[in-house]
Amino acid sequence: MSRDETAPRPERKGERTKRRILEAARAVFAEVGYERATIRAIAVAAEVDKSSVIQYFGTKKELFRAAVHWTIPMRRNTTDDPAQSVDNYLRGMLRSWAADPNSPMAVLLRASMTSDEAAGILRDHITAEAVDSMTATIRADDARLRAALASAMMMGIAAQRYLLRMPDLAGADLDDVLRLAGPALQALIAPPDGPCDPASATAARPPARREPPWAPTPAR
Repeated sequence: MSRDETAPRPERKGERTKRRILEAARAVFAEVGYERATIRAIAVAAEVDKSSVIQYFGTKKELFRAAVHWTIPMRRNTTDDPAQSVDNYLRGMLRSWAADPNSPMAVLLRASMTSDEAAGILRDHITAEAVDSMTATIRADDARLRAALASAMMMGIAAQRYLLRMPDLAGADLDDVLRLAGPALQALIAPPDGPCDPASATAARPPARREPPWAPTPAR
């Protein structure tokens, strides 16, 4: 009888070693950040020789890029129903963070707080994987800004819920988070009024900004 083609292929030794190195790298980068992490420490955590890490990944920079790489399935999660799309985006992101505190996305966000290298990778990745894809689906004025704001809101919710462990967000039921955050995200990516008329937008422009009474006084 022929082998079932749908059965998973057994993991080869080299693949197993690479996976262990990547898992160890994510744990070390998450714990100490990009700058303080070393190939030696990652090799120890992976229980391999330092030479094996270099063989598979070359430099720490290349290892970091491989360890924090992930694909955001924006197109797959986008439907004709904006409410369903928003649910797919946010639910998928939050579930992935909950399932693995050292997910590539979470590790990259942590590292970006202290490393310009990591911050640059995060900016490029979010722009290409999320903002560009979301912009293409928005039929309203300021599509890129709307996409960027929606992305920032989702990343902020995930970071405060799973990285900072803010008590009100960390302790909230996922369905409640989606129920309250969903409409705000939907209003950004699919505003009910559609594209704005430039003339009406000008007429509706708010008055000149005033400093609120609580604004800090500039240093003299």
